[in-house]
Amino acid sequence: MTPAPRTVVEAFLPADGEIPLSLLYDTANAVGLDDQPVRLAIRRMLAAGEVVQTGRGRRGALALTDAGRVRLGRDRLALRLALGQDHGRAPWDGRWRLLAVSVPESDRPVRDALRRDLTEMGAAAVSTGLYVTPHDLGELTGAAHLVRATATALDVRGITDPVTIAELLWPAAPIIAGYAVVEQAVARALAVTDSADHHAVLAHQLILADALEAAMRHDPLIPAELRSGWPPSRVRRSWYEVWSALATRLPEDLLYRGWLP
Repeated sequence: MTPAPRTVVEAFLPADGEIPLSLLYDTANAVGLDDQPVRLAIRRMLAAGEVVQTGRGRRGALALTDAGRVRLGRDRLALRLALGQDHGRAPWDGRWRLLAVSVPESDRPVRDALRRDLTEMGAAAVSTGLYVTPHDLGELTGAAHLVRATATALDVRGITDPVTIAELLWPAAPIIAGYAVVEQAVARALAVTDSADHHAVLAHQLILADALEAAMRHDPLIPAELRSGWPPSRVRRSWYEVWSALATRLPEDLLYRGWLP
C-alpha cells in the first residue's frame, strides 16, 4: 500500500513554517515512492501557487502560500467535522440548507464548475440547479451565483423523514465500502504502535492519511443523527486512536501540524 505523492507532500506541510525537503523525500522513499513522482507533485503545487520552495533538492524547504493554506484549510475542515461527529462534538442543528445555482446560460462553465464544487462538498441535487445539504457550507461556497434558504422540514419526492431522505440522497453502502481500505491500514499500523523506528512510524502515518483521504473524498459526512450505528464513525475513531498512538512514538508531530484537533 503506497500513498499518493501529493498526500505525502500535503501531510508534511504545516499551517505555518516550512518543512525540510530531505525529511519529506526520505519518508516518501520509506513508503515506496521514488523522488521523481514526489518532485512532480511539488512542481504542480508550485505552478498552482499553493507552495513556495527555498533552496534546491534535498537541501531545500517547502512552505504553504496563503492560497495553499486556504485550499488545504478547506480540506481539513472536513476532517475536523468528521472527528467532531465521531466524538459527539458536532451535533446537527436539524436544519437543511438549500442552495440554488443561479448562473446564466452564457456562463455555462461557471455554472458547471459550481455544481461540481457543491457535489464535492457533499451537497445532493434534488432538482435541476437545486442542491441540499444538512451542513452550513458558509464561506466554502461563493455567494455570487447562489440563492440560499434554510428549512427545518424537507419533502423530497414525497419523503419527509430525515433519516429516509439521507439514505435516498446519500446511499450508505458505497460510503461504507470506501472505508474498507482505512480498516486495512489501521490493522497494519497497529503493528508499529510500539516501534522506535521513526521512519516506520511516519510511513504508517502516511498510509493512514492516504487511506482516510481516499475514503472521505466520497463521504458527505451526514450527521450522526441521520445515520444509525454508522460504521465509518467506528472506523475513523479507530483511525484516530492508532494515529495518536503512532504520534507518541515521535519526538514531535511531523504530519498535519496545526491541522488535526
